[in-house]
Amino acid sequence: MPLETPARIVRELTSRGYNADREAVTLLASAPDPAGALDRAVESAPEDALKLSADHVRRTLDGNGDESDDPPVSTGNADVSSGPRDGASPVETEGSASESTQGRSDGAGVTTSRSVADRSVAIDGDVTGESTGTGEYEDFVSVFRDRFKRLSGQLRGRVNARPTNAVAEMPGGSEAAIVGMISDIRSTASGHWLVELEDTNGTFPCLVMKDREFADVVDELMLDEAIAVEGTLADDAGILFVDSLHFPDVPRTYSPSTADRHVQAALISDVHVGSQEFLADAWSRFADWLHTEEAEHVEYLLVAGDMVEGVGVYPDQDEELDIVDIFEQYEQFSEHLKEVPGDVEIVMIPGNHDAVRLAEPQPGFDEELRSIMDVHDARITGNPSTVTVEGVSVLMYHGVSLDEVIAELPDEKASYDDPHRAMYQLLKKRHVAPQYGGHTRIAPEEKDYLVIDEVPDIFHTGHVHKLGFGKYHNVTAINSGCWQAQTAFQKSVNIDPDAGFAPIVDLDTLDVTVRKFV
Repeated sequence: MPLETPARIVRELTSRGYNADREAVTLLASAPDPAGALDRAVESAPEDALKLSADHVRRTLDGNGDESDDPPVSTGNADVSSGPRDGASPVETEGSASESTQGRSDGAGVTTSRSVADRSVAIDGDVTGESTGTGEYEDFVSVFRDRFKRLSGQLRGRVNARPTNAVAEMPGGSEAAIVGMISDIRSTASGHWLVELEDTNGTFPCLVMKDREFADVVDELMLDEAIAVEGTLADDAGILFVDSLHFPDVPRTYSPSTADRHVQAALISDVHVGSQEFLADAWSRFADWLHTEEAEHVEYLLVAGDMVEGVGVYPDQDEELDIVDIFEQYEQFSEHLKEVPGDVEIVMIPGNHDAVRLAEPQPGFDEELRSIMDVHDARITGNPSTVTVEGVSVLMYHGVSLDEVIAELPDEKASYDDPHRAMYQLLKKRHVAPQYGGHTRIAPEEKDYLVIDEVPDIFHTGHVHKLGFGKYHNVTAINSGCWQAQTAFQKSVNIDPDAGFAPIVDLDTLDVTVRKFV
């Protein structure tokens, strides 16, 4: 395998039993023949060396790899400077602060290979390469049946539910329970709420009286979501008077998983390269910070969509573009990604501004775009996807449905100022885009990729360009803001973005720290 990226070089060194200074890895990656340079550096290393220093690699590249008179490189005394050197400096090191080369065990330095050996990333729920939807009637039936089967399975443990056709045969006054998807919500002349539930056998009307203690929960209901109700049938058995209402929800006793070592992940989204309002300076400050000792434990970068501004996404967008060609936008994004340290693991999903289909679930980028964005061996997956990092599951979803949730629900339940509260609603409904046929485009597939089967430890979204985070039943919800200042279009729709922020999550404790770079 060609060693054109620092991440691959680190893996190869680890497989041969060596650690390396970050600058040593960068020097090997920038060599004309990285694989050959790595071989020579390993062959000429002292027998008792466990780590390759930048000085050793530099001597190897200059043709003098004999370090017999030098102390073992594991002593941590090598001089690693990030300042300009003779010749061109790789982008990964430009602007970074000086770093110690002592091992992580004493908490003083930025050695990377040990942590690379400990890393683990797994991806689940990715529609990429699995999309089968053709838009035929059968596809719509299939996706709804799959959604109902999986969400009703989460609800049936709460109530002793019967099918709608069986409830219709029960005598008046009987106690009954139904699990169904909401096909209609309307208020009555008396101010009560009539909620029509549908299952695979039919529909049944359920009445929520306005004086019930839980009546305000009706404000949270959306079409097509699955709920369970319990109540008493009317005397004629034609309607169910609701006594309790249940969402699939996250158990209050949920206990999230954590990493077994101190390691951090940076969660960002909505970079929007190509826009005139892209904050390039703030991005560079963020990338520079990732090179510092303060960020030594940040080993993962999770990007929740909208790498670029795109073309033709909204009216008159071309007037706000700095780069008008979509491929050039991705090429420029890749250049900015090179500023990130080469040993940081990167995972990216697309968003509604990216060059993929708009309908969700969105497959990952095609091969042409992947080849443009192959910096650091970035992992590209679909939207949404569950990315498990060192045992911590992160549900990554760009977040287009948040617009719909915020529009449908009262401000105290969901708003742009507190985007994480809208995310709580998606967790409660156990579906990232519950309303079908609204503003959120949803593609019919054989299965519903938007159902939240397993409770995530972290729920990460973007899209709304607002920063917000909190915990819902012990699930950490984070909307990570953006890297784009307010555009004329955003101003016209009253969006005041939170730009230049990077939430940092301690994966061993799930504590969140927000860094600001503007």
